[in-house]
Amino acid sequence: MGQSYGQLSEQERCAIFHLHAGGISRGEIGRQVGRHKSTIGRELRRNALPSGYQPVAAQRMAAARRWRGTKIERSSQLRATVDDQLIAMGRSPEQIAGRLEREQGKPVISHESIYRYIYSPLGRRRKLHRSLCRAKARRGRRPRQGVRRPLIPYRVSIHVRPQSVTQRRRFGHWEGDLMAFRSPARPLVVCVERKSRLLLATGQDGAKTTKRSLKRLLGRLAPKARRSLTFDNGGEFARHHQLGCKTYFCDPHSPWQKGAVENAIGRLRRDLPRATDLSSYSQQDLDDLIALYNDTPRKCLGYRTPLEAFALNSGVALEM
Repeated sequence: MGQSYGQLSEQERCAIFHLHAGGISRGEIGRQVGRHKSTIGRELRRNALPSGYQPVAAQRMAAARRWRGTKIERSSQLRATVDDQLIAMGRSPEQIAGRLEREQGKPVISHESIYRYIYSPLGRRRKLHRSLCRAKARRGRRPRQGVRRPLIPYRVSIHVRPQSVTQRRRFGHWEGDLMAFRSPARPLVVCVERKSRLLLATGQDGAKTTKRSLKRLLGRLAPKARRSLTFDNGGEFARHHQLGCKTYFCDPHSPWQKGAVENAIGRLRRDLPRATDLSSYSQQDLDDLIALYNDTPRKCLGYRTPLEAFALNSGVALEM
């Protein structure tokens, strides 16, 4: 069996200090303290100050090396930067890590390290998970079961949609959905362009005006910027064939097939939770939230913002 080894105690370091100051050899110090002479040599080499070996300082230096906290907890400056972007700016861990790397020209910290910090004992005490997009206390997702048969005329399955659209190689293909609230009087119509992730949204007075709201959102765009729309199987999209562009529908209970708009709605929930009374928000209030979303860097865009990506693909900047 191998020999067991324990860290030097503060009393042992005091003994090493007095014996070393008295000119005792390392081998003799080791015999008197009960340690190998190589341990004494390593201690004097690693934990000595420029002015000489001091037991209190040596104890502090050894404890600092053994601390297993996260990188963010060890650096107050990095912690302040992450807290500011996470809490004040509402950015995700991937956005924070990617933007820091883009600004400093080298990796600073990984998004997994930020997640570990958020779910560490310190992060849980501060309830940092509430600043995340989904605000979940635990990571993961719950599966849904059951099949519902959609009743939408002229419905075209998402499986017919070209692969160039599915793989986000072509610009001008959108996903749409309704963002509902506890008060159903005024839901929010949300559209996201798949390649640039640009978000457009507007309030409406009822589900019957969904077609009109979609036309108002996309009607100001050039034809090459609005080639198709993908929806779920909600009855509010029954008049999809009157929108003037191609439309596709997800499989029943498969919202992940239009993940861009689902992700966008999840991010909007941070500022517009389900209990929000949307009637108290003006269109300018909504436009301000949308502008903030479109000006947030995204990992999938190389940490460009959706506005920058939209301008790059369309050749014309969109006025928000």
